[in-house]
Amino acid sequence: MSSRSPRFELVVPVLASDIDELGHVNNTVYLRWVQEVATAHWRALASPAAQEAIVWVVVRHEIDYKAPALPGDDVLLRTWVGHATRLTFERFTEILRARDQLHLSNARTIWCPINPETNRPTRVGADVRAQFSSNGDARRPEDG
Repeated sequence: MSSRSPRFELVVPVLASDIDELGHVNNTVYLRWVQEVATAHWRALASPAAQEAIVWVVVRHEIDYKAPALPGDDVLLRTWVGHATRLTFERFTEILRARDQLHLSNARTIWCPINPETNRPTRVGADVRAQFSSNGDARRPEDG
């Protein structure tokens, strides 16, 4: 495995309902996008067995806003998993304007794997850990 987990990307349009009274995408939409790209990453790469055995909950969000997304924009959501502990996985997300790669936002979230039968934190198998987490390289999005 490389020193960084694979990056996953998803392009989404800015919808009319995403725009707030200031004429740009509301900050709550950025949070929604962070969660949507994380979920898409999990569903695209995790085995069906892993998806049945594990659900994820966020225990912390940190979002830095750099520039506004505007009506008519498409945004590129890019995510990867950083450092993992016994019961938490750090995830980074970059949000960029798709047409020119203008950096709109960075996010760092901490996710906890949950057993859907018990609703309690659970450890993930070595296969999931190897597939999704870095081996300690916790570079922030702005570090490249």
